[in-house]
Amino acid sequence: MWLTAPAHARWLESETDRLLEFGRRSLVPSGGFARQGEDGTAQDGPLELWIACRMTHVYAIGHLLGRPGMAAFVDHGVEAVRGLFADDEHGGWFAEVERDGTPRDDVKAAYPHAFVVLAASSAAAAGRPGAAELLDRALEVSEQRFWDEDAGMVVEEWDRTFTTLDGYRGVNANMHTVEAYLAAADVTGDRVWLDRAVRVVERVVHGFARGNGWRLPEHFDDAWNPLLDYNRATPAHPFRPFGATIGHWFEWARLTLHARAALQARGESAPAWMLDDAVGLFDAGVREGWAVDGADGFVYTVDWEGTPVVRERMHWVAAEAIAAAATLHAATGDDRFDDLYAQWWDYVGRYVLDREGGSWWHELGTDNTVSRTVWAGKADLYHAVQATLIPRLPLAPVIVPALAAGLLD
Repeated sequence: MWLTAPAHARWLESETDRLLEFGRRSLVPSGGFARQGEDGTAQDGPLELWIACRMTHVYAIGHLLGRPGMAAFVDHGVEAVRGLFADDEHGGWFAEVERDGTPRDDVKAAYPHAFVVLAASSAAAAGRPGAAELLDRALEVSEQRFWDEDAGMVVEEWDRTFTTLDGYRGVNANMHTVEAYLAAADVTGDRVWLDRAVRVVERVVHGFARGNGWRLPEHFDDAWNPLLDYNRATPAHPFRPFGATIGHWFEWARLTLHARAALQARGESAPAWMLDDAVGLFDAGVREGWAVDGADGFVYTVDWEGTPVVRERMHWVAAEAIAAAATLHAATGDDRFDDLYAQWWDYVGRYVLDREGGSWWHELGTDNTVSRTVWAGKADLYHAVQATLIPRLPLAPVIVPALAAGLLD
């Protein structure tokens, strides 16, 4: 069994270190982190809030693992979010800025704001200066601007002044908000963030996903009616693709189990649907995503009959499948999850790891050779690093607070 093998844990640790080393060149001296090219070179161009936050989170992990020099990377990220990306006039953070801080995309969106909460939570758990204050500010913005109490979900996108709210609603931003709220609950001890995470999970997983045969709708109008034809003409969109996104089924399954474990850690009984639905989503992802076109790997999206639409294999989908298998094994002890976990790491080792350039290939074609249809380069380390840590940690608290508590195996 791979999940209980000390030798496998040692390999996971070595892979964590390999990834952390690759990411060092993403640091931009003037502030933030850049996308990386296939050889790890920081790419020119504007800076994106979600990447800055993800890399801050990743290097908080590195710091708590005791890797020398990585505290400076966390501090660099915190300072960029507090300064370079911050809108001091209207509040919140710009999604994208030029190297000098000039806004390039001044929309205030829930997706990158969720990563501000995650990055601040991770940096605060790591004890970095200014992080606790940033977390307070990020949670205040999330509370006041994005949380919709009536819907039990977050809204999607405001204009710069938080005056005009776009009519689109999406579950991707809500998924990462769940992740961020679970981390915030662990770091602050404030129960409200766990309760809100559970509310979102219940509506999305137990409602939208279960109610649609596990083919989770991603796109909705402002009344939370699904828009099943959304982006049909641009099915390979990196953030809002047409159809159902296989990798998100695994991600939601994992987050459901983290939320369940957080309730149990407080001495409470979690609803039975949480485990049942996590298994249902996971099994659907295996059935409709894995090797469905004759070659190993997970397709990116399927339509509403389960037919593959975009067949390219994304590295993050494999990472989330591995993480979901590990969490389900932890929750159930069922060896079939260990078997799948080993199979998918074997796939990653054979095709996805770039052993010469570093990191993971972000996209493969249907023949499992490098493709660049959706993703060019190697944007960030977030999914891959987490896949190397989740198998070695308890389900609650979540990753960085668990590391801070000394709970790594």
